[in-house]
Amino acid sequence: MAASPPTPTRSDLFPFDLVRPQLERVEAAIREQILAFDPSVEPYVDYVCNTSGKRIRPALAILVGGATGGVTDQHIQMGVILELIHMATLVHDDIIDGATTRRMVPTANAKWGNALSILLGDALFSHALTLATDFNSIDICRKVGNSARDVCQGEMIQTQRRFDLSLSKEDYFRIIEMKTGVLFAAATGLAANLSGVDAATEAKLYSYGMKLGTAYQIYDDCLDLVGAEELVGKTLRTDLAKGKLTLPILNLLETASEAQRTKLNKRILEQQPLDLSVLVGIAEYEGSIESAVDTALRLLEESRRDLDTLDDSIHSEALAQITWFLAGLLDKCRR
Repeated sequence: MAASPPTPTRSDLFPFDLVRPQLERVEAAIREQILAFDPSVEPYVDYVCNTSGKRIRPALAILVGGATGGVTDQHIQMGVILELIHMATLVHDDIIDGATTRRMVPTANAKWGNALSILLGDALFSHALTLATDFNSIDICRKVGNSARDVCQGEMIQTQRRFDLSLSKEDYFRIIEMKTGVLFAAATGLAANLSGVDAATEAKLYSYGMKLGTAYQIYDDCLDLVGAEELVGKTLRTDLAKGKLTLPILNLLETASEAQRTKLNKRILEQQPLDLSVLVGIAEYEGSIESAVDTALRLLEESRRDLDTLDDSIHSEALAQITWFLAGLLDKCRR
């Protein structure tokens, strides 16, 4: 088990408070980008921008900038680009999952239907890639483009492998690294690149972001099983209904008795919803959640070691504190 978190030296138990002024600049820049769209499209983009969460990826880019020499306008711009890509993925995710709420409000597809929402996500993707050209760097553009491509590929592979009993844990980790980890890694790695660090430091910070993002997705997968919609603020139990074999379910299939596994396999092969009532009756269910949480906690411990390359500062401390904050959320998933 990982050591206990250090006592914060500041009042920011939620580490992003340290970069709140810079995040406000990101927010203002996103608002400016809304005006880049056709007036008839602006209201749709505006709606999505106002229902898109904590700005985790911009915060990571800004914190890494602060930890590697200082936050610049380029770190703010990178945060905007990655957030637009993330918002596009959320729009498309909600369509795929048939989700009706996010952040306590209707999703784009619930308001306007799938066809318009698909195009809205496409518009956000393309605009983000256009903004990346402002860096006048082929390397930056390529890395942003590769990240966007990997996110889409991860979603495609996950959709392709639904209700697929041959899905291995290796397959699962590859999917979540692509669909979630890669944008965390892009935020931390590209922010380091913009600060002009050496290749080894950039690689370490990219690794930190990948492990953090992967652990975050495991948390989200556990939350889908054990969370309460009124607290989480989005539609839950969609993974079960859509046949997504997440880490807790893979753990369960691995540890259940032969009779229980046969029952689960039959439901998966027949594409019957894997509703919660089926799962909680299996003795190994709680252990499967525990094991998934432990896996995520190990990733977070490894991610903290990647920060050893940084000098001590309030920004590097905050990057470590993020991992402890997520560890606390993961512990709440234990039943």
